[in-house]
Amino acid sequence: MTYEQVASVSQVVALIFFVALFAAVLLYAFWPGNKKRFERAARMPLEKDPESDEKDG
Repeated sequence: MTYEQVASVSQVVALIFFVALFAAVLLYAFWPGNKKRFERAARMPLEKDPESDEKDG
């Protein structure tokens, strides 16, 4: 195999790997069972932190 062939094959393999990884992330993000977890995480910055009450005095 020449360098060009090795480079070409490795580029194709890397592309397939990253497309599969992206698809897995999308499946995880849009899986219906994760909806409550993501909604809870989205509300976390808006909720009052009980530790901040102790620090404020």
